[in-house]
Amino acid sequence: MPIIIGGAGAMPIAKAVNYWCWGAMGIFFNIFVYRRFKGWWARHNYVLSAGLDAGVAFMAILSYFTLQDKDINGMQWWGLGIDDHCPLAHCPTAPAIKVEGCPVFN
Repeated sequence: MPIIIGGAGAMPIAKAVNYWCWGAMGIFFNIFVYRRFKGWWARHNYVLSAGLDAGVAFMAILSYFTLQDKDINGMQWWGLGIDDHCPLAHCPTAPAIKVEGCPVFN
């Protein structure tokens, strides 16, 4: 497994879409922009990276104080809950244990 994908263990909220966005931005700036605009890339690449990181942190703080602090948590949909949305996920898998609403494995 590549080391970059192994970083997901340290970031439990990172989903696959985060890796696609990071990969797309990385490929665009480090291949396309680097090949065509080397001078601009050399001057602004690290500033752009720091700006994008700071923007994410700033928006997280801003959205907390403007929305979540006032109990505005966004749209209500099934994916917002912390549950895994599988009713059988809480059923025991050991043989011969009977719980109402769960299948019995022999």
